[in-house]
Amino acid sequence: MTIRFAAAKNRSKIRQVISLSRPGRPVPLAANDNGYDAANDDAALTGALRHFAEHGASAARRASEKAMTAHETGDCEGFDWWLSVCRMLDRRLADAVATKASLAT
Repeated sequence: MTIRFAAAKNRSKIRQVISLSRPGRPVPLAANDNGYDAANDDAALTGALRHFAEHGASAARRASEKAMTAHETGDCEGFDWWLSVCRMLDRRLADAVATKASLAT
């Protein structure tokens, strides 16, 4: 199989496009989009990682189910724990669970 090289014909246009796409300021470092939350402590992180290791991709959904079960049984401490684990794994799902729990009360 032969390999053919085709050089760009008009390099000045390419340079213009590249220079326009570069921002005037340096790109900021990547950051966690979940933000900082007091509930996101080391214990919750460890719990979330263990829960993820056990349940894989369905870990957030299972944590939300456990949070709702704890809420329905009146276990406030358990609800807070599972909600924080869920928040570590999927913030939007955790917000939906918290809203659903507040509406059910």
